[in-house]
Amino acid sequence: MRSLWAGLLVMLVALTLSTLSAQAQPAQPQIAVGSIKGIIGPPMASYVDRVISQAEQANAAAVVFYMDTPGGLSDSMHDINQRILASRVPVVIYVAPDGAHAGSAGVYICYAAQLVGMAPATNIGSATPVAMGDNGQEAQMSPEMQAKVTNDAVANIRSLAEKRGRDPDFAERAVREGANLQASEALKSNVVNYVASDLADLLRQMDGAQVQVSTGWTTLRTANADPIREDMSPLESFLLTITNPTIAYILLSMGSLGLLLELYNPGAVFPGVIGGICLLLAFYALGTLPLNFAGVAMLAFGLLLFALEPFLTAHGILAAGGALSFITGSLLLINAPNAPYLEIPLAAVAAVTAVFVVFFAFLVTAILRSRRRRVVTGREALIGATGIVRRELEPGKQGIVLTNGELWQAIAPDGRIGMGEQVVVQAVDGLQLTVRRSSDRIPATARPPAPVLGKSGAARV
Repeated sequence: MRSLWAGLLVMLVALTLSTLSAQAQPAQPQIAVGSIKGIIGPPMASYVDRVISQAEQANAAAVVFYMDTPGGLSDSMHDINQRILASRVPVVIYVAPDGAHAGSAGVYICYAAQLVGMAPATNIGSATPVAMGDNGQEAQMSPEMQAKVTNDAVANIRSLAEKRGRDPDFAERAVREGANLQASEALKSNVVNYVASDLADLLRQMDGAQVQVSTGWTTLRTANADPIREDMSPLESFLLTITNPTIAYILLSMGSLGLLLELYNPGAVFPGVIGGICLLLAFYALGTLPLNFAGVAMLAFGLLLFALEPFLTAHGILAAGGALSFITGSLLLINAPNAPYLEIPLAAVAAVTAVFVVFFAFLVTAILRSRRRRVVTGREALIGATGIVRRELEPGKQGIVLTNGELWQAIAPDGRIGMGEQVVVQAVDGLQLTVRRSSDRIPATARPPAPVLGKSGAARV
């Protein structure tokens, strides 16, 4: 019994010591790794906020964002900067991989971050602001107003540079002159903190650095940190994709085409549903972009001309005018001369316009062909139709003919026509057909039995 108690005591002591040892051993620090790639808009700002919030909850050592962006919307940029400045964990921007660029709004975000690293073959700069009006359209400013907007942007980025201890002069030149620096030049000019070949190199270099977060100063321990990828969720990726100007334009075009198909063929349902969904997504995306309302009006007018083409005898003139208006509106849709990355490529405009032109060329051709076709409904449709004699026809005497799935009383002025022979309808007089023998003969084995007339005179088979 004593040996049993002694064994239990030894096991308890060993368990206690192992627990204390595990508690005493420090946990390996974790680094949250995200990506700021593409145009900066509301979906990107929401994603950055989520990654930083999760890093704060997990007590991560830092957050590292890969960056490769031409810029984006100023409102989204300010949201990201405010979130970085309020973060309780250090935020590091890494302009990578080779060939990446931190432009426009990306420059401001780099200056807001605690630390910035760049891959060797990258560059940073071109932060000239583009002023936007309340309607989302790029504002047409006087020189005085342009100077005010530029000075405000300069003051903003210089304040960030002074807070992070980095070169404010280049920041101002990037805003006023669109200046750019390569990675090595940016390091020498104190625009960035590190030039690193990869993430592991960056983590080694910034190990031990002291940075200021919203709660005070902290020392980074990143040499042996465990990077944890924080990719965009499927919804975030989807929203980021559709806010691309080219994708938004394609959604708008395909949605309009779907509704036009539903208009021409009511009850098809599928084109209308898909078109409506595409239009709603396009409206969401275009709401985040600098629109030129003259371009929007030209697009709408072009679509109106397309819609009227089948209902007016214009022989393609309305469709041609619609194509011209659609192309002009497409080129004017995005109004951002200082942000070429927001422009819709000519290839996309040409491809979408070609789809509309081909569709309406086919539609107009079908309409013209149908207008030349003889009447195919009513009794007139029987003229020229073929039938089979079900009761023989004799001069001055009615017989029975089966045509178009119906039995008709018929006469044959040209002479007797036997049962089972093929005839052609020449005329319709009330409920009586005038027929003639067809040149195509029906084999005797294929001839149907003769019909029997009931008391009412209707034919029965």
